[in-house]
Amino acid sequence: TLTDASSNNSTAMSTINQGTAKAWVQLNGTGTIAARDSFNHSSLTDGGTGEYKNTISSAMGNDDYVVHATGDIGTVGDFAVCCTNDANDARTTTAAEIRVSNTGGVGQDTDVAAISFFGDLA
Repeated sequence: TLTDASSNNSTAMSTINQGTAKAWVQLNGTGTIAARDSFNHSSLTDGGTGEYKNTISSAMGNDDYVVHATGDIGTVGDFAVCCTNDANDARTTTAAEIRVSNTGGVGQDTDVAAISFFGDLA
């Protein structure tokens, strides 16, 4: 159990473990894509315009984990981020791909994107 300095509030370590990201990457998605900072990150793959695949070092327990992703194409209110789930890029226990697109659904490369994984590690 983790307790605050006053010993008035405590939280079970299992709650803290379940609520933390198991992997994350913040990346530059223009030109040659590259990670700026990361945790439990292995590699990035450029899947085409606005598509980025993050492979992690330590596998998730299954492919039902949560992927949180953000991206910004520079126009306020004109971006969307989703996880791809087509036959070529299905989510696995070690990788997930996101797509950044404008509100019209057209893929857009972005200077700043972030991908995080939440769930249980294997």
